[in-house]
Amino acid sequence: MTMARPGLDPELRTLLADMPSMPQLSTEVLALLRQLPSPPVESLLAHRQVDRREVTVPAGDGTPIPLSVFSPANTEPTTIAPAPCVYWMHGGGMVMGDRFSQLDIPLEWLDEFGAVVVSVDYRLAPEATGTTLVEDCYQGLRWVAEHSDELGVDPARIIVAGASAGGGLAAGVALLARDLGAPAIDAQILICPMLDHRNTSTSSRQYSSHEYSNLRHSDGPGVWTREMNEFGWRAVLGDLGDHGGEGGTAEAVSPYVSPALADDLSGLPTSYIDTGSAEVFRDEDTEYATRIWAAGGQAELHVWAGGFHGFDALYPQAHISVTARRTRTDWLARNLSRNRSQSRSRSRSWNHTT
Repeated sequence: MTMARPGLDPELRTLLADMPSMPQLSTEVLALLRQLPSPPVESLLAHRQVDRREVTVPAGDGTPIPLSVFSPANTEPTTIAPAPCVYWMHGGGMVMGDRFSQLDIPLEWLDEFGAVVVSVDYRLAPEATGTTLVEDCYQGLRWVAEHSDELGVDPARIIVAGASAGGGLAAGVALLARDLGAPAIDAQILICPMLDHRNTSTSSRQYSSHEYSNLRHSDGPGVWTREMNEFGWRAVLGDLGDHGGEGGTAEAVSPYVSPALADDLSGLPTSYIDTGSAEVFRDEDTEYATRIWAAGGQAELHVWAGGFHGFDALYPQAHISVTARRTRTDWLARNLSRNRSQSRSRSRSWNHTT
């Protein structure tokens, strides 16, 4: 019997009808997908006044990790107030994508706030496994904090952000930075984040490909199914991916990899989490926000009615996507404004006492 599930937003449903069906992920399909060229980053930069810099930082094992740094052009870090920084982790199920994937999202914040955007090319599964991906991201974040003066970045206004797998990695990086005591993170923006390897929630079952075997693509789960999710997690965790499911344990899986496993969500930076009502990650994302609140933290949660996984990245001009992006940017504006006011207040207090 087919499970009941929220339907797609009507506009998104129409757009999906024209999209070829995604094949189920396999080793062979992944190899083919990785051969497809990334959208040229030049097209994203063509209408922007942006300086671009490419650097590499060493991972814990010495492997060079590429970072792309995008800064507003015609600014000298030594002559202007330090800028906020968005440290971006791309999506792709932890098995595909690169540092230019979904880059249009953080570049909107460069346009809006003059933010410096740094995007990390973490290693992918299955070639890299376990904590390697999140540790690559953490090493890149450390480099940003240590070079904040050189980058013209305010170290008190570093935001970690990511979509899908990148959202999960951003959550893992925030946990890791909290537990290690550095670097300081001002906020985390988790866009439809991939947080729980167990894949046992109601929403994961609702958006299984088996539930859609006899339906049209526009009635289906969008671009990411429960089975695709299982493939991605197994690529990262190998046999450990079998732990933590129904009847299993999760002791061998690090919460930095699968953040939903973290026992303690206190002490995290203020958080923005959004997801769609018609997607695999809906329940694990809402649960993560709920647990942040339970631990005394601050989180803003949006569940976009009828949104499938990654809807605003795939169809940014759809009405629901425009609203989701604007809401996210408005939240970031409020957070940056509040922190700027607090910084000025601390500065006035210091000047008064000295």
